[in-house]
Amino acid sequence: MLNITARPWLRFYPKGVPATIDYPVIPVHALLEESARKFPNRPALNFQGRKITYAELNHLSENFASGLSALGIGRGSRVALILPNIPQFVLCFYGILKSGATVVPCNPLYKCRELEFQLLDSECEAAILLNNFIQPNDFFAEFEKCRGHLPKMKHVFVTSITDFLPPHKRMLAGPVKKIKTIARPNTINLEQFLANSARAGGPGGTPQTNPKEDVATLQYTGGTTGTPKGAMLTHFNLVSNAVVSSIWSGLTSENERVLAVIPFFHIYGLTNAMNSPIHAAQEIFLLPQFKVDEVLEILQKEKISIFPGVSTMYVALINHPQISKYSLETVRRCLSGAAPLPSEVQRQFNKITGGNLVEGYGLTEASPVTHCNPFGDAVVVKTGSIGIPLPDTDAKIVDLETGTRDLPIGETGELAVKGPQVMRGYWNKPEETKLVFREEGWLLTGDIAKMDDDGYFYIVDRKKDMIDASGFKVWPREVEEILYAHPDVKEAAVVGMKDPYRIETVKAYVVLKDGHRDVDEEAIRSFCKERIAAYKVPRIVEFRDSLPKTLVGKVLRRKLRESDEEKTGGQPLQKNRVAED
Repeated sequence: MLNITARPWLRFYPKGVPATIDYPVIPVHALLEESARKFPNRPALNFQGRKITYAELNHLSENFASGLSALGIGRGSRVALILPNIPQFVLCFYGILKSGATVVPCNPLYKCRELEFQLLDSECEAAILLNNFIQPNDFFAEFEKCRGHLPKMKHVFVTSITDFLPPHKRMLAGPVKKIKTIARPNTINLEQFLANSARAGGPGGTPQTNPKEDVATLQYTGGTTGTPKGAMLTHFNLVSNAVVSSIWSGLTSENERVLAVIPFFHIYGLTNAMNSPIHAAQEIFLLPQFKVDEVLEILQKEKISIFPGVSTMYVALINHPQISKYSLETVRRCLSGAAPLPSEVQRQFNKITGGNLVEGYGLTEASPVTHCNPFGDAVVVKTGSIGIPLPDTDAKIVDLETGTRDLPIGETGELAVKGPQVMRGYWNKPEETKLVFREEGWLLTGDIAKMDDDGYFYIVDRKKDMIDASGFKVWPREVEEILYAHPDVKEAAVVGMKDPYRIETVKAYVVLKDGHRDVDEEAIRSFCKERIAAYKVPRIVEFRDSLPKTLVGKVLRRKLRESDEEKTGGQPLQKNRVAED
């Protein structure tokens, strides 16, 4: 029995949410198989009006799994999924798992350098990515730049963003200039591969899975040190978090409609916008990217009731000039994660929708959700709090120095968590794994927090220098490495500055080499744009004659932040930056 004295948050659980859950010890793909068995004709995915039932989705994933098995991909293999939120992501995700292989989700906006690191480190044997050229990104071209440096990469699948459109929209997409399908050498057309696998039948049976030991996904993260690492999330990690998240969010009605615009390649989207709704057999409306007009239209037209997102999305919606023309009363469950939720944004969004926007918390290493404010009537939602631990999740505050001494209520320290969703460890990094784990399975999150008398937790600060740009993690050192590669840059330092829309924005301090004073801010930004994802590119570049350093020559980022806060009085950069994003 759980001790309510030791866990004061239990008395604030919503009605119908138990203190502990009996999680099924099954592989992740069994979530889809069970929903397909119970509700074969219920819509699973809705992409631009094209509906895919649970039976069809399960069949497509089986075809992909059998095709992979015929290629020799199975247990011990890793397959990169480099796609936005389109049906192919979902069917390939479950198909990869059914083959016995591990999924490596990758951001399709990554540049060659970023992709190469992740694919080399994970030793991927296959990859699935878009075959489309969509302005201003050519996803395949970035992959091709590094393909020759990936010795383990044997099979590359390409797919079109139009492949699963309704027939009439697919026909109309043909002449549209901004979407162009290009023939690719040494690649496999996914659509044809699925059709061939269906005709051939493929090897029968699904490989045996040990849910508590076998890794379902290698989810890359900067962790608490900033070095990119693959968090080994087991099938049981993902299943338990999907189950508890669906119960907490109230995904129990047959008529729930979930908007999936938060990326599936991000663990937050993977669990809360995909695995959890599929476990509950709900209809998922897919959007490959966040466009505020499109989101408003689909929220109203499709009567979306569940909308997981990040605070910047809600900021964009409430600041839309035509927001008053939309009826959004059906939106009744919104979980804001991946970044802090400003209280004013929460208030305005709830006023507009009449819904319930609450803040939660998680991290990649925990699949990801560990905390959330309660949903429902007669519950306590505390503004500024990440909420309370979910069922079967323990949390505490420990000392910053060792992470071994428990701190009393109200005292600030590092947040530590423990539960069935916590990862096995970091891929091929035993020393890094030891740094974040303590006795009895406690995971150090790297976030500074405190707990109140009711068991509600509050994030105070970050232990390291990570920049939170619209929910994406940006590590200063990675951006600095790019800046140092510029032929005119002598020194560089990167910090995060407060931003009311993006939470934080990336700022670079640059010292130019002597005789190179004609380099301007745009030249620096353009150099970065070619080498790293857009959200990591510095929005602001300040040129200086020197940077503050310690006696041994280490740049003091803290001093840079302090100098900016003195200039701005601690206020955000601008009142509204929605337009530029």
